[in-house]
Amino acid sequence: MASVLPTSLSPHICILPSPDLVHLLEASSLPPLHEILQSFSPLPQVTTRTTTLTTVPHSSFALRFSNLADIEDACQEEEETRATRIIDWIGERIDQRCAKWVEQLEKHPRQDSTRTPWWDELRRCAEGDHVPSKSEGWNHPISIVLAVSTTAPNPLQAITTLHSRILEFPSWVDTTHLLYTLIVHPRESPLSDEEAGALFNAVKKQYGLNAFLLPLSLPSPLPQPVPQNGSLLLGPDSTASTSETLNSLRMSEQDIQQTARFTREFVVMSLVPWMEKCVLEWNETYSSSRRLPSRLFTSTRRLFGSSATITQNPSHNSPVTSLPSRSHTYSASQPMPGSSVLTPPSRQRRLAEFATILGDYKLAADVWESLRKEGKGGSDILPLLLSPSPAVVMHASYALSAMHPPDSELPPQAQLQALMYAVRWEAGVTTSDFVGHVLEGERWLAWAAGNAEEPPSALLLAHAAFLSVRKNARRRAALWYLFAANRLEKCGIKPLTTYFLRKAHELFSNPPEKSLSPSFWDSEGKLSSDFSGFDAVMSGIEHPLGRLLYTTGDVKGAVKFFLGLLRWSSASSSPLAKLNHDSRDGNQEISNSDKVFLEDFRVALSVIDLRGLALPIAFAIPASSRVRLPRDAINGDQSEWERKEEIWRSFWKPRGKETLEKSGKATVGETFWIDVALRNPLDTEVTLANLTPVLEAKNRYASWIEENIDIESFEEITLRTKESRMVSISVKSSQAASLTFTGITYDFLGLLPTRESLARRGRRLQDTPQQRQTVMYAPDILIKLDVEEASQELAVSLANNEPLVLTDGECKQMKLWMSNPGSRTIGEIWLLGGPEDQIWVESSENESREFSSGSETRVAAGSTETLCIDNKLPSWSPLRIPLNEELSPSETTTTASRTFHCTRVTRSYQVNPSLEISATASPSPSTNHAFLVNLEVSNLASNSIHVKQVTAISPTWKCQHPTALWSTPLQPAQSAHLSFHASPVDDTTCIETTFAFVSRKLSDVLNGRKVEREDPPPLDLTCHHTSTNESYISVHGPAIWHLLLSDKRNKVASSIARSHPHIPAATHPQVFPFFNPLAVDFVIFWEIPSEQRTGFTLSSTLNLGAGYAALQEVIEITEGAKVKRSMYAETEREKTEVLRSIRDSEWNAEMNPLVVTIPDNIVVEHDFSRGVCLAPVTFSLRNHSLTHPLRYVNLLPPCYAGRQTIRGVLQASQSTSIQTKLWVVRPGMYALSGWQIESDVGEPSLSHSQSSWRTRHRYVQSPPPNHHPYVTVTDVSR
Repeated sequence: MASVLPTSLSPHICILPSPDLVHLLEASSLPPLHEILQSFSPLPQVTTRTTTLTTVPHSSFALRFSNLADIEDACQEEEETRATRIIDWIGERIDQRCAKWVEQLEKHPRQDSTRTPWWDELRRCAEGDHVPSKSEGWNHPISIVLAVSTTAPNPLQAITTLHSRILEFPSWVDTTHLLYTLIVHPRESPLSDEEAGALFNAVKKQYGLNAFLLPLSLPSPLPQPVPQNGSLLLGPDSTASTSETLNSLRMSEQDIQQTARFTREFVVMSLVPWMEKCVLEWNETYSSSRRLPSRLFTSTRRLFGSSATITQNPSHNSPVTSLPSRSHTYSASQPMPGSSVLTPPSRQRRLAEFATILGDYKLAADVWESLRKEGKGGSDILPLLLSPSPAVVMHASYALSAMHPPDSELPPQAQLQALMYAVRWEAGVTTSDFVGHVLEGERWLAWAAGNAEEPPSALLLAHAAFLSVRKNARRRAALWYLFAANRLEKCGIKPLTTYFLRKAHELFSNPPEKSLSPSFWDSEGKLSSDFSGFDAVMSGIEHPLGRLLYTTGDVKGAVKFFLGLLRWSSASSSPLAKLNHDSRDGNQEISNSDKVFLEDFRVALSVIDLRGLALPIAFAIPASSRVRLPRDAINGDQSEWERKEEIWRSFWKPRGKETLEKSGKATVGETFWIDVALRNPLDTEVTLANLTPVLEAKNRYASWIEENIDIESFEEITLRTKESRMVSISVKSSQAASLTFTGITYDFLGLLPTRESLARRGRRLQDTPQQRQTVMYAPDILIKLDVEEASQELAVSLANNEPLVLTDGECKQMKLWMSNPGSRTIGEIWLLGGPEDQIWVESSENESREFSSGSETRVAAGSTETLCIDNKLPSWSPLRIPLNEELSPSETTTTASRTFHCTRVTRSYQVNPSLEISATASPSPSTNHAFLVNLEVSNLASNSIHVKQVTAISPTWKCQHPTALWSTPLQPAQSAHLSFHASPVDDTTCIETTFAFVSRKLSDVLNGRKVEREDPPPLDLTCHHTSTNESYISVHGPAIWHLLLSDKRNKVASSIARSHPHIPAATHPQVFPFFNPLAVDFVIFWEIPSEQRTGFTLSSTLNLGAGYAALQEVIEITEGAKVKRSMYAETEREKTEVLRSIRDSEWNAEMNPLVVTIPDNIVVEHDFSRGVCLAPVTFSLRNHSLTHPLRYVNLLPPCYAGRQTIRGVLQASQSTSIQTKLWVVRPGMYALSGWQIESDVGEPSLSHSQSSWRTRHRYVQSPPPNHHPYVTVTDVSR
């Protein structure tokens, strides 16, 4: 609730002076009468009464005085035109005074801690408009003072003339007012005091008691100005001089006292009682019409008489008077429908306004609320009368939104009205309530500003920002300061624009307080002082601020801001990136911002001293920059080379004491390169001139570097938008030295010398308690290179440097040329590839012909070979290159050293697909073979492929193809099918030993025991060849066998790592064998005659035979063991995953080993005239387990003759047949269903003793649902 109403809501009093009075004041060098009286406003200690006769004290009672003629002229002007003129007038006043304001604030920064001069000026301008409005009645005159002087020839006639004057108000101006007569009696008047008193009595008798005789001395010369408490309100039509003091009068003390006495008597004795009486009468009408029933109202008027009504043209004796007017007279009744005549404000609204002025807030709030519900206004005044609540915020929002749609541009009249609302709210609501969390009045000011781009709306935003700073809403304040600056810049008001931009920049530069734990910054790897802010907002602040500084002559300050702009990327996805763009240019590409920034920076940079300027952005990427030697691979990854060197050290450590010299050393006189990675972070093209690396030499001076090191320099490099490029700068040293590349230098845009560091931050130190408690890092990592004398060096090159295109599985022969350009002898060379590389170094020319056409070797034992392996998962190791003699240099100066050196060689190649192989197996229908393996071969290449040979490799299975392979080439996208008969070999003991080894090792893994170094049992691999002719390629060849094992090793190692990720890779050779005893691998040798390519393809492993869950006991023991629970959920989850992977592994596979086969589509002929038919049915049973016996029980349905239950035992890999007969009584087709076979798998050690049989697994088998064999019985007697 407002303690003191705003001045714009005070009574408006119009003064109509006579010509003689105007001449008198001008002759006395005094301002017009309404300005003199305005100096005595507000009046202190005025008391009013409410409708309930409650006294309301006013510590300050404001008045507004105007010249009646000025108000009449202003009412004739269109409101839109006048609003435009007022807004322009406000902008001109702000523009004229803002430079002085800003200068004062810069001298005294804390001067604006409570108020700002531009807001006070805006408030005075808004409240200085006294012209009546069509939308409200606050500026409609409440009283008209007719003022004359006794210096007139006939004062009484002058008074009569003023009373008979016709008002020139439009029809919508309320002419209900108090008429008051003022007689000024100067000391130099021709009338004496007695004559003046007689004149005053005559006026009171003729025109009423509302009159006053004001005696003035008006001395000459004029006295010194006397300061007054009041403040002169200025309007756009004011003629007062702005240079003189606005709240002072050049009047004598006696005249001032007399004028003050008149002002108080006019208010206390006439104006306030008249307003109180109007409120009582209007309130009676308002209450009667809203609360009393019509019958009761009629009875009351009949019994007590009607109340006095306020007429539009009463007699002069009435307290409510009106001058004659040419406008339409006001009537309380509503205008006729369809009438275009504008009417004055309603009596209900005038009641609310008068009650508000008199301090009867209870009545005023009730009437305003009634008007609001009827849609006739009131929402703008209720925030001044009600206590702070969310409803007050809704009133303010509705008052602004009701003037004009919020999305469209506000017209001038709506802008002026919104400004008036905002000024009233800010002045009428106490500051603590206005900026409190309930009302948040600063948002009201922003709402009132709308989208208008005029100085008043900009100052509204600026004051909203000022209030937000007081409540510590710094981000919001900075944003509003930025909006205000953007609008003022379009209006050309540069001083305030610069000031607001500086305020916004200051607020955004200060980071907000973050109450976070110090551990948060440690975990994020950031400093708590790091603050970047909103990049789009900062660029929107700094760019216009820099341009303003440049245009005002502060070029150095502008360049600093332009430099700061370059650190922001305008390609931000944040919507705030459009803040510094005009809303009408929303389609403008934001990516052009960097280009604009750079052009402004270039222009400003060309006219100032460059010392002390530093580029805020970096173009070099230290993490990607490196030194490259001539023998280094361009595409090689440094971490990959370091990993290979570490592999070599681990490989050679148990074999010798020779060390590996650090690689990456340059030699004297050798040209090497520093590869500098550059990236343009801007959205525009950038030029870097004179790009040169900066290097230091250990224990050397700069002069030595200039004499002995040649460094290349790039004159100009152009980087496109967001471009990344690797720039190679050549360097050559003529003497041995230890070089360190610390950075690069260049001229940004060819103007600004810049230096960037190539150092990378070291790792975070956490070795000591102090390092763990305080953020500490190791020293920065610099690019270093040692230049040594050329001694031991190996030059390696490939014989053919053409693009290499290989086919998947192709065996390609390549020649490697090696020479010794150093000064020492080389006696030993090793080739270090990678585990995924399949490389074989030939020791003789015979090995190179193993794959060539016509070089097939006849296998001694026919089409079958047997290879004995240790079945240990082979580990990858380097290959030694055989040398017939030492590699000597051209000029030997020293002997060979006891250290190893390395040379890097890379070769890129493209691999195209060749063959795709898929293998499936099913039980063989024949009793001579256990399984039928189907091999599908598809040609994925673009050329035809000739399949020369298929070799099946397995420890326990022998796979035979019944015929020779086809000799026709396999065309592109063509597939071929091969069927192999798989039979077990004679000796299958390796199965139990291998599975026992795996079970023992995995038990150690599950129980957390150390895995001892132990090799798995050896295996004999059976290799059966199938070829297009009688010649076969032997897998005994060293090259074939090495490449085949390498391919197999990669597949097995990848499968183990994928299936058992929690078992360390270093223990895989001690836990998992190389070959599964039940596995079958197929190798297809092929050639492409048109391209002279040969090679082989290894299929995925296929496991044959029935598993028996070899790890079942180990898993059960582990699950049943009592172990201590870990406090870490990750440990428990890891153990569960290890157990699950072992349970699902191939070593724990399980299936029913018993396979039942019944002949299908049997036809039996029988003569039913002789009796029923007993159709023979044969059940073929086979135990597909190679290690375990089984017992079975065959349960037949009643339709079978003979025994219904048949029992038997099958040893490992044994088969048998059960002969039964089907009872058939008539011809037809009969399904062989309804049978059931129960089987028990026993342990192999107890299979010979039936009395001690121990069942391992039990299965029940019925006819499969997708296979229905049947027998057909025909009657031959018909």
